[in-house]
Amino acid sequence: MSFIVALAGSPSAGSRTVALVELLAEWLAADGHEVRVVPVRALPAEALLGADSGDPAVADAVGAVVAADGVIVGSPVYKAAYSGVLKTFLDLLPVNVLAGKTALPLLTGAAPAHALAVDYALAPVLAALGARHVVPGLFLVDKQIERTPDGAVLAPEVRARVEDTLAGFAAALPVTSEVRR
Repeated sequence: MSFIVALAGSPSAGSRTVALVELLAEWLAADGHEVRVVPVRALPAEALLGADSGDPAVADAVGAVVAADGVIVGSPVYKAAYSGVLKTFLDLLPVNVLAGKTALPLLTGAAPAHALAVDYALAPVLAALGARHVVPGLFLVDKQIERTPDGAVLAPEVRARVEDTLAGFAAALPVTSEVRR
């Protein structure tokens, strides 16, 4: 199966976005994929802000993206786009780092009006990073995600849409038999 990196780009530790990214990672792992969740907020702030790609934690996270077959990039909507902490990390990635990879843009926000940010803010940056295929993105309203002590529970009206999106992402992954970290 494939190696997938799921970037959780929320600056908040108790974020519904992080819980959603972790839930998707669990589902993919249950299907046999190797998945690594990278909570970007946990990377050293000084290294991120200083664009220090040599910092061991940052280099490890960048290396995971380089090695991945697919990348999920999740963030809450901030100022009609994605979080600054995610932008800072994406700026450290090498040119065309997503070449040959499948990418799934994922945003959460307070209102359905924010859904356009998937197609007009996040998907274009994934394409600019060279993604072989950016699958149709996913936007969920915050209240459709319940954060529990065990992770996330999705509202019944969105669960099938999330599962379909994730299945489309998995189907678009390049075929590989190599296990990487």
